Amino acid sequence: MIEILKKLFGFGPNVNFAELVKNGAVILDVRSKNEFSDGHIKGAINIPVEQLGNNLHKLKDKNRQIITCCASGARSGFAKKMLISNGYLNVYNGGGWSSLNQKIR
Repeated sequence: MIEILKKLFGFGPNVNFAELVKNGAVILDVRSKNEFSDGHIKGAINIPVEQLGNNLHKLKDKNRQIITCCASGARSGFAKKMLISNGYLNVYNGGGWSSLNQKIR
C-alpha cells in the first residue's frame, strides 16, 4: 500500500534536492497565491496547480530540472505527473514546501 501511495504522489528513491538546486533546478510551488504569500522558498515560482496547464509556457526548457512542491506533497505529485505528460523530462516531487526548504539548505 505504501509503495502505491509513493507512486501515486510521485515519491521515489531518495533525491538530493540541495544538489539539484545547486545545479540550477527550478522550484515550482503549486499552492494557491494566498498560501504562497504566507511563506515560500526563496526564488520559487508560483503557479497554482489548477492553473498549471495554461501556464506551461512559463517553464520553457523541458530538459531543465524542476522540483514541484505544495503544502503536503499531493498537489505537487499531481503537478509532476502533468509536467511529465507534457514532455518535461526531469521532474521531482519535493513534497511539502517547508520540509523541502530544510532539505535544500
